[in-house]
Amino acid sequence: MAEFMDGSAFNYEQGQRARKLFAAVVLAALDDAIADDKKYGNGPEQIARWARSRDGREVLSCAGIDPSERVVSGLMEFVGQGVRTSVALSREESERRNAAQQAEAA
Repeated sequence: MAEFMDGSAFNYEQGQRARKLFAAVVLAALDDAIADDKKYGNGPEQIARWARSRDGREVLSCAGIDPSERVVSGLMEFVGQGVRTSVALSREESERRNAAQQAEAA
């Protein structure tokens, strides 16, 4: 019984690692689309084309993201904002956005 539990825990952990790896691929695709948007002005179209492609849908699914049109529009909106993923995921950016939202509400 203990061996089964260890095997299940190991398989779960490996699955989580794979999901994180595919999530990193999604973040890299977003960064590439943001760079294309700044250089050529077609970033949202690029990320939409990638997310709707067979490979893009597969990567999104493996990352634990449902490859629906709602997700595609969210990715396009994110790329349109032009904020790199490393900056968007940082604590400082999160605090800045929260402060801006509170200022708008007041």
